[in-house]
Amino acid sequence: MALELDARQRAMLEEMHVRVWWPQAPQAVAAAPLAAQAAPLAAPVAPPPVVARPAPAVAAAAPAAAAPRPAAAQVDDGRAAAIAAMDWATLQQSVAGCVACKLCDTRKNTVFGVGPAAPQADAPPRVDWLIVGEAPGEQEDLRGEPFVGQAGKLLDNMLRAVGVSRHGEVQGAQAAFIVNVLKCRPPGNRNPALDEVAQCEPFLKRQIALLQPKIILAVGRFAVQSLLAGSVPDVQTQPLGRLRGKVYRYEGVPVVVSYHPAYLLRSLPEKAKAWADLCLAMETIKSL
Repeated sequence: MALELDARQRAMLEEMHVRVWWPQAPQAVAAAPLAAQAAPLAAPVAPPPVVARPAPAVAAAAPAAAAPRPAAAQVDDGRAAAIAAMDWATLQQSVAGCVACKLCDTRKNTVFGVGPAAPQADAPPRVDWLIVGEAPGEQEDLRGEPFVGQAGKLLDNMLRAVGVSRHGEVQGAQAAFIVNVLKCRPPGNRNPALDEVAQCEPFLKRQIALLQPKIILAVGRFAVQSLLAGSVPDVQTQPLGRLRGKVYRYEGVPVVVSYHPAYLLRSLPEKAKAWADLCLAMETIKSL
């Protein structure tokens, strides 16, 4: 089923230097990456190498017991259990006051996430999409909101082009909530450390459980590793490009893998692949 875009949405895609390609079925996106059809003729830029992160190699159909983390990445079971029982308002307060890792010493603001207004204070907003990024940057740390810089503008344009909105400000658009794996900015925008990811994972897991999105779009390798560590063998060592084009599952929710918008700003030819990933996500959510 092809997506129908109006003139405004087509103009957005032209500004992003993405040629519109209409998939015939979700499998078409999965089976045939679109760089040759939609990307400029420049040679594709390889995505950044995947950073190894310890996680169990578990088959999707038959999850096995999780392998223990290294000592530096252990999470207190009592803390994880407490987070798993929190309502939305309590979860926000817990993130705001978190001191579980050393990032609390250097942050200006925690970054809980952003989306449409919740129906009531202790209830999560109603959303269709959950966008999971990696970690806040400088602007996100200053404002306490994810994806607010140039990468955020690109992400918003891409989402609007397929009828998705982070604030629900577009009538008739599907609502999205946007979060990061880490809730605090690593100094100098360095890569997240193992213990930092481990301490924030209970927050992300609870957000997903409360939001109950119809689909998750994971952008960037740390987001992908966090979400697929229990279902994709050797996800830590697989290049992001090899993980694209398929629909995975996290706690029963479909997951589509794509490049981080910040990477797309540096690698314009890969925008066509990101557009194909959005098409796959749209076709998946339509099929539910």
